[in-house]
Amino acid sequence: MKASMFMGCALLALSAGMAAAQTAPAKAQDSTAIEEIVVTAQKRAENLQDVPVSVTALTADTLAARGVNNVLALNNMAPGMRISANDAAANPKIYIRGVGLSDFNPNASSGVGVYVDGVYIGSPLAQMAGFYDLAQVEVLRGPQGTLYGRNTNGGAINITTKRPTQHFTADASVEYATFNAVTAEAAVGGPIIADKLAFRAAAQVAKDDGYTYNRVTGNDVNAADHWAGRLSLLYTPTDDFELLAQVNRYVNRGDAIAPQHRALFPVAPDAAGPDGLCAPNAYASGACTDLLGYADTDRNSRAIDANLEGKDKVDLFGASTQATWSFNDMQLVSVTAWQWAHRNDLENTDGSPLQMLEINYRSRQHQFTQELRLQSASPAARLNWVLGAYFMAETVQDNTRQDTLRDLRPMFVTPDNPTGVSPENSVAVFGWPYTQKTKGYAVFGQADYKITDKLTGTVGLRWSADDKQMDYKSQIEDGLVVLLTSNQSKTFSALSGRLGLRYEVTPDANVYATYNRGYKSGGFFGGLATTPEEVEPYDNETLDAYEIGMKSEFFDRRVRLNVSGFYYDYKNQQVFAQALRNGLTVLVLDNAANSKVYGGEAEITARPIQPLTLTAGVSLLHAKYGDYFSEGQDFTGNWLPQSPKVTFNTSATWVAPLANGSSVVANVDANYSSKVYFDNSNASRLSQDSVWIAGAQVSWRSPDQKIEAGAFARNLFDKTYVVSISNIDSLGEDLLSMNRPRSLGVFLRYHY
Repeated sequence: MKASMFMGCALLALSAGMAAAQTAPAKAQDSTAIEEIVVTAQKRAENLQDVPVSVTALTADTLAARGVNNVLALNNMAPGMRISANDAAANPKIYIRGVGLSDFNPNASSGVGVYVDGVYIGSPLAQMAGFYDLAQVEVLRGPQGTLYGRNTNGGAINITTKRPTQHFTADASVEYATFNAVTAEAAVGGPIIADKLAFRAAAQVAKDDGYTYNRVTGNDVNAADHWAGRLSLLYTPTDDFELLAQVNRYVNRGDAIAPQHRALFPVAPDAAGPDGLCAPNAYASGACTDLLGYADTDRNSRAIDANLEGKDKVDLFGASTQATWSFNDMQLVSVTAWQWAHRNDLENTDGSPLQMLEINYRSRQHQFTQELRLQSASPAARLNWVLGAYFMAETVQDNTRQDTLRDLRPMFVTPDNPTGVSPENSVAVFGWPYTQKTKGYAVFGQADYKITDKLTGTVGLRWSADDKQMDYKSQIEDGLVVLLTSNQSKTFSALSGRLGLRYEVTPDANVYATYNRGYKSGGFFGGLATTPEEVEPYDNETLDAYEIGMKSEFFDRRVRLNVSGFYYDYKNQQVFAQALRNGLTVLVLDNAANSKVYGGEAEITARPIQPLTLTAGVSLLHAKYGDYFSEGQDFTGNWLPQSPKVTFNTSATWVAPLANGSSVVANVDANYSSKVYFDNSNASRLSQDSVWIAGAQVSWRSPDQKIEAGAFARNLFDKTYVVSISNIDSLGEDLLSMNRPRSLGVFLRYHY
């Protein structure tokens, strides 16, 4: 395909709870009309159809029906969004329209921002905390920054929790499923001082036995074990002031990721493929092994041989206040937040029964943020505007240790070297302790002006600067040998902005065109480095995004259709890649490429008759590197990782009323992803072919809607596929993270 603008299809979209992020009464009298969707994508409550931004809104009911309790389960629930991970409880890889970052180091920042109640969750250590007691989730596609605290060039995921109310409420749910999986949630709230002070307390606990069998110990691994809690207070002493204060805690004690092992070194000539590594038909034949001679040969993707069963220990804490003063058709909003994240993950990285590669990830992150916004508060006015300032102070400390080839130490033991350490042969414990301190500053603003009753223009501008200081050391055997020290600082700054036009064709249809420039700050590499060049700062990446779209409703609001087409000019792209140095596979991050990304998306909701709601979404994506040469390899023209050409999701919900006033609710859903590559090389072995996934749920609701009981099936047809792959060619292995098997379960929910 040539790099020309592709605006695709008006196919089916909106995943199963898109039909109601926050609902308002329908304008039409017909009960089959689709409810109005209210979103806050532009920092004010607006009808989704009036917002000239590609937004997908998901309700808590939708998330519950799909079993979503962390950000990973949002994968493919919005067109163009893909989320995966190589870790159990941290570092999600979030991509929207092919824009994201695979770097799993704790000082990295994604191209997609994650916000909870307006607070930016900057650390990848904290982005997989549980989803519970939610009001809605909004997925914004394309660069953000003229309205949001932290600049992002890929998009944003805005998570809103349920607020305290001045009437008593209580919610509880319990779910039991395959692998003895238990998820329990509860929330209670109400007034403390009538009309002045209200509270809401919510908690979640999730555990299971694990879905992968370890033949070495006889235990099940990949088990989940986490809990979370949140306390919210809403203080409203007057009609023109409110203060929302929150504290939250998250603790994970589940297993570290236990991947599948795939051997790559042929031991017989006829087992070699064209690249010299193991041919696909010989992977489990025993004719290929890793560097130490191990091979997994039973072709069972749910069983492994592991000498080490580690835990991924993650502890999170956050506290925030959001104060809003209203005066003279304006609002002054202050969002103050402090959070920390600690992780200690002991991982059997080689996925084998031998001590070839074991890593202990030890990281700490502390972050303080302050945002101030002055904004108009009269949506019907001809001019709506936001002016804001943002500050962030972050400290990241990392002391990861990588134990490499310990089983080979006896070969190098001598009287002068009793430990058998041999750095020149990569037989050692490598460490790279560092501290990175960041101070970020930004001022931003956006104005929407009604040029005529039908035409609205938008202009936005942002200036950002990040002062980063990196104190880095690379060492062997906890400082016995120091390979590299570096203490550097640099300021990364940029201007970004937004221009747009929206035209109301009819009261039920409008078209828009926008230009956005987004950027992601440069920084310092946070992985293992052995040369000064590897720790030199990398620069900002920029993205110029052009988008046209249409939002429309038909047939007395029984059908809602939103379509968009986009073109991205992606420059100075920060690319995370692997390289072979001194016989060891290392990771590098650099400004390596420019890319052209374009595509089209469509979302549709239809209610042909009152009991039935049909939803679907499609994304067509073309995402390829331009000129890209890395470590002597030519990746020019290759597909960007984590960027399938086609994704599709659909669902159908039927609500059948019964004679006694109760109802039966049935839901089926499915999603599709075409082939996806996990590596810049586009090697066939480092990819996942197209896959369909389906789910279903049926429940009974009491006449007063307070009780719901039912059963569900997730991954209904028990599809097995690869979620992510880490390739370590120098050690002769690939590590495959597999999806969760089919889950069958029952649930009970209560609302008062």
